[in-house]
Amino acid sequence: MEASQKIELKHPLVWIDLEMTGLILETNQIIEIAVIVTDADDLDTRYEGPNIVIGCPQEMLDNMDEWCTKTHGESGLTQRVIESKVTLEEAEEQVLDFLQNTCNIKPRTAPLAGNSISTDKMFLYKDMKKLYDFLHYRILDVSSFKQACAWWYPEDAMNVPPKKETHRALDDIVESIEEMKFYKSSMLK
Repeated sequence: MEASQKIELKHPLVWIDLEMTGLILETNQIIEIAVIVTDADDLDTRYEGPNIVIGCPQEMLDNMDEWCTKTHGESGLTQRVIESKVTLEEAEEQVLDFLQNTCNIKPRTAPLAGNSISTDKMFLYKDMKKLYDFLHYRILDVSSFKQACAWWYPEDAMNVPPKKETHRALDDIVESIEEMKFYKSSMLK
């Protein structure tokens, strides 16, 4: 798709995944954000947006918990954060530009979608308030479907697409969309 083309979506979903230095709002921050936009009616047609590694103070990286230190270290994210000169504000502006100018999404019309998205939403509120305010208050949380499937359709839960668990933002979004497609076809017939 050319940059000058506008996307027209009937029911846009803004899929966002974040990687953070930890899960404590007061002491951690977003270090990676990736965005894909789909239409709720067509999860196969995807518009890939920014996938940005965000710099942060070395002290924050040094204070990551064991899980973050190991996971982000092994994935190469920690090194990319050290090398990144992108600020939270710059990343936020790139995402908003993509949503408004490429996807033609109007403020407060597109729900946030993803896996365990409430945590990401809290960090967006803290670190990217303009983006948080731009999104609709509703969410599509894939993890809720995962739990419902496990409870009410345990035979279907055995067939959920496996995850690679790379814990990189773009990979996680793609896996979340694939997982939602599975629930849509198996549970929501």
